[in-house]
Amino acid sequence: MAKVKSPAECVCKQDIRTAIDALDEELLEIFVRRQGYVRRMAQLKQHPDEAFDGERIETMVASIKDRAEALGLEGEQVEEVWRTLIAWNVAYEKRTIAERLAAQGADAAKVAD
Repeated sequence: MAKVKSPAECVCKQDIRTAIDALDEELLEIFVRRQGYVRRMAQLKQHPDEAFDGERIETMVASIKDRAEALGLEGEQVEEVWRTLIAWNVAYEKRTIAERLAAQGADAAKVAD
């Protein structure tokens, strides 16, 4: 990947757009890596109710919000992004676990027949 200009080095809108596009690609790659862990977590959990851990979520969001603010970001914006990401991950886990259990039940029913 080509070197991305720092914000101070950008002299036109296209410089900024190019840098943002490059960062978006990096973010996508990070989200893909993160999703691999979410998929694995869904494999390890035994019941869809395990997908939601309110205490863990609140602790995690508070920590990320504090860290973001320490880095100069708007905490509310970061919190909204993470809550959206977490909500999607919880829904994914619930759906995936339920589908796995349904398939196991169907397999068990076939064996019983």
